[in-house]
Amino acid sequence: MLKPGGTIGILGGGQLGRMLAMSAAQLGYRCIGYAPEGDIVADQVSNDFFANKWDHTAALAAFAAQCDVVTWEFENVPLGAVDAVAGSGPTDRLFPPRRALEVAQDRLIEKRFVEELGGRTAPYLPVDSRADLEAAAQRIGTPGILKTRREGYDGKGQWRIASERDLEALPAIAQPAIYEGLVRFEAEFSVILVRGRDGEVRFWDSPRNEHRDGILGRSLVPAGERIESQVEAARELAGKVADKLGYVGVLTLEFFATSDGPVVNEMAPRVHNSGHWTIEGAATSQFENHIRAVAGLPLGDTRTVARAVEMTNLIGGDVAQVLGLLGEPDTHLHLYGKKQARAGRKMGHVTRLTR
Repeated sequence: MLKPGGTIGILGGGQLGRMLAMSAAQLGYRCIGYAPEGDIVADQVSNDFFANKWDHTAALAAFAAQCDVVTWEFENVPLGAVDAVAGSGPTDRLFPPRRALEVAQDRLIEKRFVEELGGRTAPYLPVDSRADLEAAAQRIGTPGILKTRREGYDGKGQWRIASERDLEALPAIAQPAIYEGLVRFEAEFSVILVRGRDGEVRFWDSPRNEHRDGILGRSLVPAGERIESQVEAARELAGKVADKLGYVGVLTLEFFATSDGPVVNEMAPRVHNSGHWTIEGAATSQFENHIRAVAGLPLGDTRTVARAVEMTNLIGGDVAQVLGLLGEPDTHLHLYGKKQARAGRKMGHVTRLTR
């Protein structure tokens, strides 16, 4: 167990790292962040911050030397950087484990991993060339989505293909990809769990997620009868994923609710946007429980503390325009301190509770 006063290192400098650092401070820990230069916002609430490239060996070693445990806030941290940090100290101080990143960073590996545990995914085929893509579209059918196997989030690195004629307009495939057939679904939802060092697993209520242009717009709890009837099966799979990985921390799996049961969309080995509602809406937030888990502390209660919760992302635009929300009852505004607003960028979120 890491006692309060110890130092937690966080790889990544975005809003998730910012909220992790705030929860760590609440429990008496110091936080040090590491991320390449850019519009970093976690540094505003961290005890120290390394703004260096992911391949800066000396900086990674200096960062690691100050940390008692290390975690991350997004799944695209290069494995080389993770190895450099893990190799600079005790091997049991990196949480979640490296394997979680290996799986989540490659969509093909992720889908095969889920299938091995009995989960269902969209029909898919690997694509490494134009010929592969044409063959995949013909075999699986259209409409479908072409996705890069690595990186890409919030709709980036994805191309919707309505018919085979759309293939002609696609740019050349510059990196490994997969082609997925579209899933007919009634709703989207998340299973968000936390697993402690001792293997204990706790779940939050699953939110119904509404997306706009590939970006999460709202998360709603309760999620509705259709989703709630599929949560048990989805949780069973998520628990298997966590156990197989020897996971420690918060893990999220996104699902489609279909007429045949839950279908896995993707996994995120980290705290997740669809879990932001837990800050005010649950007895213990996803951020605090992640810190508890990586520090080896007892996990907190995950029950929902309101009859209904709505979390809405603030995407792009002037965040000053939303200050009027502070006058609404049981409404909680979170701004991330980002300097530049642009289309598709998450600037903050607002959570409304119904008691």
